[in-house]
Amino acid sequence: MSDANSNKEQVVLVTGAARGLGLATATKFLSEGWRVAMLDILGDTLRAAVAALERPERTLALEADVSSPVAVQAAVHEVQARFGRIDALVNNAGIAIFKPILEVTLEDWQRVMATNLTGPFLMTQAVAPIMRDQGGGAVVNITSISGLRASTLRVAYGTSKAGLAHLTKQQSAELGEYGIRVNAVAPGPVDTAMAKAVHTPEIRADYHDHIPLNRYGLEIELANAIYFLCSDQAGYITGQVIAVDGGFDSTGIGLPTLRGARRNS
Repeated sequence: MSDANSNKEQVVLVTGAARGLGLATATKFLSEGWRVAMLDILGDTLRAAVAALERPERTLALEADVSSPVAVQAAVHEVQARFGRIDALVNNAGIAIFKPILEVTLEDWQRVMATNLTGPFLMTQAVAPIMRDQGGGAVVNITSISGLRASTLRVAYGTSKAGLAHLTKQQSAELGEYGIRVNAVAPGPVDTAMAKAVHTPEIRADYHDHIPLNRYGLEIELANAIYFLCSDQAGYITGQVIAVDGGFDSTGIGLPTLRGARRNS
């Protein structure tokens, strides 16, 4: 991975790649000369997204459920058969069920955990031996600001993401000896289709008031961070959870009051 010329032949596998952050991440890697395997459970949406990229020789569409061990192994085998190697894995696939804590069913809980926590576990278990045998690689797990600080309606989602943050550290501790780095990106509020659908104007105003940069993030800003962690430029970074959130997690109470005072002065 250290040869600059080899970058054009590197391969990344991105899960949850049919739309949103996953698609933005896949597009970023493609623009940097990587070959990109894109996995998603939404087969038709995925195939349309891959076709729109118009790079059939450098892309691969994989319809699979990351919570299924059989599907995961088959998908990883297909990537290796097509491209011959896997240099980076981005565990982005995830689901969210927003309900009050007393209304969350066991089925809700298990579904979220299966995709958001078991999925990255299975994907990494399947890809790590390939990376080990080729001399190393990088894994980036997509957690969430909801895994770092609690908020309402996210008992399953937030807990799954907090578990993923710790799984990142466990993976980094044991895979480092094989030259495999494992880090996580914890997005804050990002202007995705999901955020636009579930965040009311009032919620958006609340977020703006509590974020030092006073805005939502962009998908490309998250994709840039993910790409950096997979690149040789992050060669001595592992076991880290990096919040890409405009300062939201790092800031305590008082910012809305300060801003209100400035607006009224």
